[in-house]
Amino acid sequence: MKIGVLALQGAVQEHVRAIESCGAESVIIKRIEHLDEIDGIVLPGGESTAMRKLLDHIGLLEPLRKKIINGLPAFGTCAGMILLAKEIQGSDTVHLGVMDTVAERNAYGRQVDSFEVPLAIKGVCDDYPAVFIRAPYIESVSGDAEVISEYDGHIVAVRQRHMLAASFHPELTDDTRLMNYFVEMVKENSSK
Repeated sequence: MKIGVLALQGAVQEHVRAIESCGAESVIIKRIEHLDEIDGIVLPGGESTAMRKLLDHIGLLEPLRKKIINGLPAFGTCAGMILLAKEIQGSDTVHLGVMDTVAERNAYGRQVDSFEVPLAIKGVCDDYPAVFIRAPYIESVSGDAEVISEYDGHIVAVRQRHMLAASFHPELTDDTRLMNYFVEMVKENSSK
């Protein structure tokens, strides 16, 4: 089983390590043809607007959107969560727009406001060490999107069918339980 990591920005190597520590093979995604090699994809943090421009520049936006719509499991972390959202507060533009969520950018403040808290994540654990860095949150969900974690009254993790999104950075801890949850989602999808 191969899981891609969109390698335009963000903690790419940290995601690669997390995927491989869960027993899956990782593939760096930088070109359209790389999408044919994978069973799932991780969209890491970074700056969502810059990532969108890079996706457009290399012609990857529409092929990636189609793959996800057609069932490719996707896990968006921080800015990756914003890429997946169908709506972004205060913006007329969406990026991939495949997940029934409304994202709020930089909802927890600036870089100096970063923090770590233990979170309960449905189906994963009750004590996940979530690292928030200039983190967004999800304002609301619709359709069959399911809230799987909240912090301070805000939605910070959602699952919708073959898609997973988190406001925080799971790759910045040694705890692989959430990445393992995604790897299991990819396995389930591959066996269909």
